[in-house]
Formats: sequence, C-alpha cells, structure tokens
Amino acid sequence: MTSTTLEFIIGANPPARLDKALSRDVPEEASLSRTRLARLLESNDVLINGVVEINPKAKVREGDAVSITVPVAKESHIGPEDIPLDIAFEDDDLIVINKPAGMVVHPAPGSPSGTLVNALLHHFGGNLSGVGGEKRPGIVHRIDKDTSGLLVVAKSDKAHHGLAAQFEKHTVERNYKAVVYGVPDANDPRLRGVKGVNFEQGNIMRITTQLARHKTDRQRQAVLFNGGRHAVTRSRIVQPFGNPAAAALIDCWLETGRTHQIRVHMAHVGHGLIGDPVYGGRRKLAVKAYSAAGLEAARSFPRQALHASILGFKHPVSGDMMRFDAELPQDMANLVDLLAE
Repeated sequence: MTSTTLEFIIGANPPARLDKALSRDVPEEASLSRTRLARLLESNDVLINGVVEINPKAKVREGDAVSITVPVAKESHIGPEDIPLDIAFEDDDLIVINKPAGMVVHPAPGSPSGTLVNALLHHFGGNLSGVGGEKRPGIVHRIDKDTSGLLVVAKSDKAHHGLAAQFEKHTVERNYKAVVYGVPDANDPRLRGVKGVNFEQGNIMRITTQLARHKTDRQRQAVLFNGGRHAVTRSRIVQPFGNPAAAALIDCWLETGRTHQIRVHMAHVGHGLIGDPVYGGRRKLAVKAYSAAGLEAARSFPRQALHASILGFKHPVSGDMMRFDAELPQDMANLVDLLAE
C-alpha cells in the first residue's frame, strides 16, 4: 500500500480559507499538521466534492465532502549515526534530550552529519512514524549549535502535531540560563531609556521588539519596531559577579521563540552574552573586579554562555504535564565559579 485515503465533511461555520477549514475539521487521529496539509494541497492530493483543489485560499461551505490522499511515509535520506545522547525522558511518542553545546540539531549544507537527528535515527533504530511524510524525528523547535540544553522531539505524528500546536500558541515553558556582561538591574536608569524595555514586579526585565534578518548579514537577526516578527523575552538576575559587579548569571524565559532571540535581545539592551561571537561585542571585564582565572575564563569562553535549563509542556498524547530541569553544563558551571571567586 502506497497511500491511504481520508474522507470527512466540512462542519458548520467553516473558516473563510480552505487551509484553515481543513486544519479545523480534519480528524484528530489523522495527526495532520497545517504544514503537512499545505503540502498535500500542493501535490494535488486534496479533493473537494470530487474535484482537485490546490488553492489554500479557496472558499468552502458547510457539507463539502473532502477526500485527502495521504502517501505512506517514505524513508529518510538522512543516515543514522552512533552518537551518545543524554536522554532526560523517552516514551513511545516523544523524547527529551539534553543537547551538548557544539551539536547541530538538523543536517544542513554546512553540517551534513554529526547532528542530533543523525543520532536520534540511530537511537530509534527505524522505529518511527511518518512525521511530515518522512520517517524521521519530528523537530518542533531548535536551539543553536553552541547553546546547550533541553529540547523535545516527536516520535509519532500525533505527538508532532500536538507539540507543534503548543509551540505555536506559546504555551510551552522555556527557561534559559545565561552569563552576560553587566548587570541588567531595574535601578539602572540607562536601561529604562532603552526602547522596548520595561520592568515588572520583582526586578523582571521585559524586552518587547520585532525581530527580522539583518539587512546585510543574513546570519544575524536584527531588532526592529516595525515589520519583522513579534518577540518577547523576560529576564531576572540570579547572581551578579565582581566587585564592582560587571557580569551576571541571569534567568531568561521566552514568551515567543524566535531565532537567536535571547542573544539579540540581551545585546539590544547592552548586556550581550559572554562568549557570543555574533552579538556579544568586544567588551572586556574590569581587571580589578575579578580574579585572573575569572578574567581568563570570560575572555576565552568558546561559545555563547547560554543553556536551555527548563522545558515544560503538556504531553500531547497522555495529557500529563511534563517539566524538566537540566543543570548548567560543566563549562558554564566553571565560568560561574571562576567569576564568583
């Protein structure tokens, strides 16, 4: 069998667009995401009242008969690799990984192998559902190559669909620990004059901007206030370092999840991450404020000092609330200890 056929009827008061009506009314057990439905439209696999429809903006009416041909998932072109994994949790539907710094999540032209997906394909041993039409792990969010910490990956279509919906609605709990230059304190009058910054009760800094690709450097993100994508980061001070304090360990949590969001937001407010080669700037710590070992640790830290420490979500199949906490990796723990000397 190379495909299955899914048939259903458009319900009452359908959305104005076909793609939204399909997303609303497709049977839940089919676990077809909005992205997958869009691809099925493009490939002539959707019939409305027996006629092929490819326009996602087409209008539909209550009672329209929908027939969708869903091809059987094909084998992934990505090869499995025997790479050790730090697994925080795993069941039949999902896996939570504590990713080390230096590992890319998904193969790309610059990183064709040695990625988390390669490692997961080996770990699963082929026991995968057809996430997105291909037998592969369902990547629903990513963290940068040189950021360590927690991320969840779907193993089944249902889990992929359910997790993606939670990320889209921004209901997933995601906290990061970062070591930054300076101390982002509410008592700093400079911070209160930075556009997009306000402070909430408990010395919590809220950064609200738009983010988009930089006009001249496509590898960077840039802060905007018109256009781009809405982005909100909150942070609080965990521990200041130095005498006088000129660096700090902070806790950041995301209301949205955009590329490089924490890194670019902290740089925007003048508190770039130690070790960040893109947004950290060329700042140096005051020699008299730290030990020689602390200064050297900050100067030579080989990556952005950022760790995805907490991940919380509703299990997309069981409905249980899940929450995971990963301690600082050894390199960041050493940095914190040396700056605190």
